[in-house]
Formats: sequence, structure tokens, C-alpha cells
Amino acid sequence: MTISTLSSREFNQDTSRAKKAAQHGPVFITDRGEPAHVLLSIEQYRKLTGGPRNIADALAMPGDADIEFDPPRLNIRLRPADFD
Repeated sequence: MTISTLSSREFNQDTSRAKKAAQHGPVFITDRGEPAHVLLSIEQYRKLTGGPRNIADALAMPGDADIEFDPPRLNIRLRPADFD
């Protein structure tokens, strides 16, 4: 894995170079010499995050009974369309 670093200016001027570099490893994008963003290929991102999750997996996470969730009740009423 190769780690690359580009300034924001270099990234803006040559995005295709950054995308090609991201195929070989993360690309750090700097603002005023400090790392500000990281560009990853989708494969690297999925490896890092464990792949896509569906809503059933998210709702079945351990310890979910300890999470308090009391959303406000919506009061949606239909009204006639105003065509003026």
C-alpha cells in the first residue's frame, strides 16, 4: 500500500492523478500543509467500514435496548391545493 499526499491546489488541478493514486493506497489532501481530507478507493473504504449495512443489521446491533429513542409525533394534515 502506497500513501500519497497532495496539496488542495494539486488535488484541484489534477483530480485524475489523485484518483489513480487512491487505487494504490490512501491519498492525504492537505490545507496549508496540514492533512485535511483522505481520498480512498471504494474497495478500501468498504474494507475499512466492514462493507455496506442494511437497516435490519443496524437495528439488530447489540446493546440497542439501552438506546433511548422517543421521536416526536408528527401532525400531518391534508389541505386543499392553492392554485392562485
